[in-house]
Parts: sequence; C-alpha cells; structure tokens
Amino acid sequence: MITYECKPAAGYTDKIGELVFMLEHVRAVTISEIEALRVEDLDRIPGQGGNTIGALLMHMAAIEKVHQLISFENRDINEAEFEQWGAALELGELGRKNIQGNPIEFYTDLMKETRNQSLCMLKRKSDEWLYERNEWPNGLGYNNYYLWFHVLEDEINHRGQIRMIQRTLRGVDYEI
Repeated sequence: MITYECKPAAGYTDKIGELVFMLEHVRAVTISEIEALRVEDLDRIPGQGGNTIGALLMHMAAIEKVHQLISFENRDINEAEFEQWGAALELGELGRKNIQGNPIEFYTDLMKETRNQSLCMLKRKSDEWLYERNEWPNGLGYNNYYLWFHVLEDEINHRGQIRMIQRTLRGVDYEI
C-alpha cells in the first residue's frame, strides 16, 4: 500500500530509513503503473528507435545494481556483471536487440530481487555512511547519499518516459 507520509522505514537508522521510504514509494508507484502490461507493450519500440518499456524497467534494476557495487563494495561493474547488465545499462540499439520477449514478471521480479539486496545492505549501514566522501577516477567527489539519490531520480525519470510510451500505446496525444 502506498502511503503519503514521509518517515523513516522501520529497522533502519533515521536518514537511511527516510531514503528507504523514498526508494520504496517510488518503486510502488512504478509497479502500480506497469504491472498489467503485456509482452507486446513491453517490447514496443516508440518513435524512431527509442527504448522499450521492458528495457527501461531492466535499466532501473541495472542502475540500482551498479550503485550497490559502487557504494557497498567500493568497485565498478566487472566483465561478468557487464555481460548480465550491459544491454540494460547502455540501452539504445543494444537494449532493443537483447531485451525483449519477457513477461512483466521477469522485470518486476528482477527489480524486486535487486531492491531486496539493497534493503538488506542498507540495514547494515549508519547515517554517517551516507555522507562518506569518495572520488571518481577523474577526481570529482561524491558521497553514498548522492548515489542513492541518483537511483531515485533515474527511476522517476524513466517512469516519465514509460508514461509517455503508454500514452502512445493507448493512442493519446500528449503535450510537452
């Protein structure tokens, strides 16, 4: 059930609990909007070679997976992991070629499994961990809070794309 009161999720430190609330709220809204889609809806290529809904859903899970690796394991994706997640990370032609023919449960199960891993790992972290400063190879700084904020913003952004694709599927014009 979706709730509209921001408060820390039980079992987490205060700030991480608030982050978990936001992650779970965003995901619940996403799932509620896509759970009835058919394979042909998930595989439809919008416009001139855009990303399919299925590819965008897998991308959401892939972004979360990469952010797990960076924030919890202090490393980037390796070759074996890229084999599994690469098409979803890159999208475009690679995604259109390799992400198709799956029922909605394939995507929702993958998203749920990835999220459950995140929740288990977040339970072990303190609020201070959110603010730990790290650096990208190019010297730019970031912290773990930013990484998980990006997981949220990425899903919300792609959910907007999914809404536009769904409107197209229903034959509804939209204004930008």
